[in-house]
Amino acid sequence: MPTFAYKGRNTGGQLIEGVLEGASPGAIVDLLRGQGLTPVDIKEAKAGTSASAASLNITLFKQKISQIDLLLFSRQMHTLLKSGVPIMRALSSLQDAAINPEMKRVIGDVRESLEGGRELSQALSRHPRVFTPFYLSMVRVGEATGMLEDIFFRLFEHLEFERYMREQVKSALRYPGFVVVAMAVAIVIVNLFVIPAFAKVFAGFGAELPLMTRILLGFSDFMVAYWPIMLAAVVLGVVAFRTWVGTVKGRYVWDRTSLKFPIAGTILHKAALSRFARSFSLGLKSGVPVMQALSNSAQTVDNSFISRRVESMRENVERGESLLRSAISTGIFTPVVLQMVAVGEESGAVDDMMNEIGDMYRQEVEYELKTLGQQIEPILIVMLGIMVLILALGIFLPMWDLGKVAIKR
Repeated sequence: MPTFAYKGRNTGGQLIEGVLEGASPGAIVDLLRGQGLTPVDIKEAKAGTSASAASLNITLFKQKISQIDLLLFSRQMHTLLKSGVPIMRALSSLQDAAINPEMKRVIGDVRESLEGGRELSQALSRHPRVFTPFYLSMVRVGEATGMLEDIFFRLFEHLEFERYMREQVKSALRYPGFVVVAMAVAIVIVNLFVIPAFAKVFAGFGAELPLMTRILLGFSDFMVAYWPIMLAAVVLGVVAFRTWVGTVKGRYVWDRTSLKFPIAGTILHKAALSRFARSFSLGLKSGVPVMQALSNSAQTVDNSFISRRVESMRENVERGESLLRSAISTGIFTPVVLQMVAVGEESGAVDDMMNEIGDMYRQEVEYELKTLGQQIEPILIVMLGIMVLILALGIFLPMWDLGKVAIKR
């Protein structure tokens, strides 16, 4: 997702500068207004600027703050604030208890900002790589309503839900990924070591080899002769792919394409929509305005294609269209979900309906993940069978022909 450098003025006229991630400049404007800032200038940060390079040099050797660190921070803040511990003392306790040195540094910086007279949301916004716009807007609502401890608990539940969904998808793809890698390694070993050994035997036959055998020997000879070039091509291909995916356009194309993958695409789609629905519901229940809730929810889906569709949904609502018509125009929701949105909009319970949609998608993802092995296993068995068949025909056909000749003699 692109990063934007902004300048804005608060209610006191003080100029504030910072960096935020967002799908578009319009989304950054909504986030700044939600923070009580009047945007003055918004520019997309260039990847090649000296500031970015300096930031990269600084962060390369730092231990990253994981989602678990943020999850524990939210849970502990809820517990301490609910127990009546003042926020400064709570932050001091969390700083002392933090295991991650980088998290300890961030909490210390937040404490210093609070001591300097800033609000908690403003102090957290100084660390956009740790606290997302969604997180900041929720904290801001908690400050305005005096329900900060409840907001931290809702954030904890939200982060736990996101972590659970990611882990489910990773665990489901781990087995087929391992099988594919094992097959690739087996093909390399067979072509580099096994087939060349049989080639020496076939050379002594002095007879014309079957077509399948000639193809296997030719491919094996090619791999033996050019394996350094092939290895370099694979490495360069991986680096080029990761670089391309790191660009805004590349990430958008890849995220859009990944949703069309057989079997896995459906799971990724539903998991992203589940996160969007749950985060949108949480924002509405906490009192976040619809426009800002949509902008914040777009940041949580981990898919730039769906994120842009949600941003277009926000733009349509901003133009005065209903939430239902805006959702229909995105083309990412099923008729059942759209019907639920219509009911929620008519009854004034959009937050409850979006929560139901999130739970429905979560249950569908869990079911499909449980049956994923059953869906992929036949495909893997067929692929393994084809590979074994090719090897068997290529290696054993000449031996059978030799056996027939020996019998005739």
